[in-house]
Order: sequence, then C-alpha cells, then structure tokens
Amino acid sequence: MKTIVHTIVVLGLTLITPAAGLADSAKREAKASWKIAGELEEACSCKPACPCWFKSKPTRMTCDGVQVVFISKGKYGKTPLDGLAVGEFVQSPEGKSMFESFGNWNFDNVYIDARANAEQREALKEIASHLFAPGAKERKFHFVNISRTLKGPEHEITVSTNGGFSGHLISGGYGSSPKITNVPLADPTHREFLQGETAELKYTDAGQGWDYEHSNYMFNRFKVSSKEYEKFEAEMAKKMASGKM
Repeated sequence: MKTIVHTIVVLGLTLITPAAGLADSAKREAKASWKIAGELEEACSCKPACPCWFKSKPTRMTCDGVQVVFISKGKYGKTPLDGLAVGEFVQSPEGKSMFESFGNWNFDNVYIDARANAEQREALKEIASHLFAPGAKERKFHFVNISRTLKGPEHEITVSTNGGFSGHLISGGYGSSPKITNVPLADPTHREFLQGETAELKYTDAGQGWDYEHSNYMFNRFKVSSKEYEKFEAEMAKKMASGKM
C-alpha cells in the first residue's frame, strides 16, 4: 500500500464575471508561462463513461464531479510546483450537462495545496483557472488535508472530511483498460484518459450529501503547458462565437 499525503489551503473567493474582459487582459498577458506533468484523478455521479464530455445530459438529475491533479513535476515561471496538488468539486443544475450549463453551475469549489508557499499558492490558483475552467458565478478556494492511497488497482482519494472517492480502471476487450481520446470537449489534460468506475464517491461540503457507488472514474498521466491552454482556449472562444460548439 502506498499513501501520498497532500495538504490544501483556503485562498479566498474569486468572482468570475464576463466584465473582467478587457480590464484583466493586461494582467493575463503579464502572467508567467507554466508547464506541469502529473496524474489526473477524476470521478462523477454519472454512469461510466460520463456523457458530459460528449455534450450530452448526465445520467442522473445532476452531474456531481471532482477532479484532483497531482503534480509530479512543474514550474510556473521560476516557481517550482513539484509534488503539489490542486482539486475541484462542481455540480451542474438539474437536468443539464456541464457544457450547456457552463457559467451557471450550482457551485465550483477549488482546493489548493497548503504546503505551497505564497508564490506557489498564487501559481496554483492561476493554473486552476485553466485546468478547471470556472463554470459557476463564483469560485471558492478552500484548504483541507488531501491524501491518495494506492491499493493495487484501487486509487483512494480523500479530501479531509469533506469528501473523496475510490476508483479503479475497468478491463477492456483486449487485455487493457479502455482508452478514450479526442472527446468533443477535451482540453489538453483530457486529450485522452483511461476509463474506470468508482467504488464510492462522497462529498459533504457546499451543503451536499453525495454517496454514490459504481459511477464514472477517469485516470490520466499528462504533460501540459500554458501555451497549449492558450491555443485551446482561443479555439474554444472562436467555436463558441461562431455557434459551432
């Protein structure tokens, strides 16, 4: 059994509004470039595989989801990020996919690694705005303890007393796990991922009481950069403006 422990910190509240636009553009241009490599652990309440990535409606009334990124090696400008973690819990409105309800999710809570110093916390906060595009009217940052325990094929992620999940990859038809690539809403971190299912998914923060079994689980090892996300976000903006999404 291998246990990896991370600690998470509350950074405050950031309001996400379209009005930020031009006022924030100069700030964005001045931000440092970044690169990270690591592992993505993801789960949601949908039956595998999650239809939200295909612009379809969730298999339950809402899509209740969590992503946690464990950074093995990374740098924001000259600030090292090796060994740090960042995660997010979100929920779509009833009867709507994450995509069609983007900007109006019920909540969007991000968790930042407490072992990070002040510069690293700001770096992770900025990187989270790209890895986890803000989908609610406001985004809240919290701190908690977060741990990952690997028990053979089972990955157990715990976010303090607030929640967590346990997931494993499922067997494919030719001796390996199913790999899903190039889904319609894939960002660079989700360019491809391995498909699995949870043993459990729980969350009690934000007035929630999640308690799911045998739901969607995804895993991916990745390398991404700010340059890749800038290109991806520009292409998405064009598609949305032209109505081709």
